[in-house]
Amino acid sequence: MRPPSASRILAMLAIFAAVVPAAASAAGTAEVSNSTVASATVRNVSGEVLGTVRFYMIHRKTFVSGRLIGLSPGFHGFHVHAVGICDPNTTDPDGVVVPYLSAGKHLDLEGAGHPQHTGDLPLLNVSADGTSTSITQNDKLTAAALFDADGSAIIIHALPDNFANIPTRYSVTGPDAETLATGDSGGRVACGVIEKVRV
Repeated sequence: MRPPSASRILAMLAIFAAVVPAAASAAGTAEVSNSTVASATVRNVSGEVLGTVRFYMIHRKTFVSGRLIGLSPGFHGFHVHAVGICDPNTTDPDGVVVPYLSAGKHLDLEGAGHPQHTGDLPLLNVSADGTSTSITQNDKLTAAALFDADGSAIIIHALPDNFANIPTRYSVTGPDAETLATGDSGGRVACGVIEKVRV
């Protein structure tokens, strides 16, 4: 069987992007809140808009979709973080600027290690032209989780997330505390405050 062409793949993605909100709208049950539950405008440290990440809740699952530009090619860690503040000039306790440290750690309502945090998502795969289209589902990201007292944010990291996969042939002790916290995905290169969307 011949693989689908690039144009067919793009068409399929477009259809999925249209079907997700339509399905949520049509369901009209207690299991579905709104078509679009939330949206985040993602910016880099210079304030440039890279795109939008949207959250759709359908039948107790949240679908996360994003179309982003201006990122470095390759894989990037991609997570929901616990605080809805995207300050690129945040400083750490030593006075060092750490972009988007204001967004806190990974959203983790269950006190689990990485990659079982509430806000852990699959990697973003960025093409050579700096673009990325991502669609995934998550059954932990409820509206209550996204919109607790201090809100939440979507963060894109500089490096790939290893999902704390440290085989014993590399380390007899397994992943250390930093790996269990972040997946060694490096600095935070982009951020978007997750906000409710009314439809």
